[in-house]
Amino acid sequence: MTNRRKKKKTTIYLDPDIEATLVEFAARRDRSQSMIAEAAIASFLSPDDAERREAIIAKRLDQIDRRVTRVERDIGIAVESLAVFIRFWLMTTPALPEPAAKAAKAKSAERYEAFITALGRRLAQGPKLRQEISEDVVGPDS
Repeated sequence: MTNRRKKKKTTIYLDPDIEATLVEFAARRDRSQSMIAEAAIASFLSPDDAERREAIIAKRLDQIDRRVTRVERDIGIAVESLAVFIRFWLMTTPALPEPAAKAAKAKSAERYEAFITALGRRLAQGPKLRQEISEDVVGPDS
């Protein structure tokens, strides 16, 4: 026969919200409240608890780091795309004579609305530019 030590009864006071959560959790898991409380206390008092928490925090920080890296990449793509577009536009668009400039100015609001509509469609449907650009593209100065 196995010689099990007899458990000791301990009385504790819980906040009503915590007690309700314990009752609900125990019922959902089909376990006793005593067993869940014992496991929670053992986990809290365990010497590897700090290491486990550190591992969880490190994992979350790694996820955040990857997201920030992706955001930095996306912003870099956006800035470079805008710079290339502006340079191209300035090189290829001649200055308009005065009568044509007035007509172009009148047409600009309509063209801007068409641009915003197309941009909205592109953002809603995708694919996004960042998905079209490979992450392993190496530039000439890399």
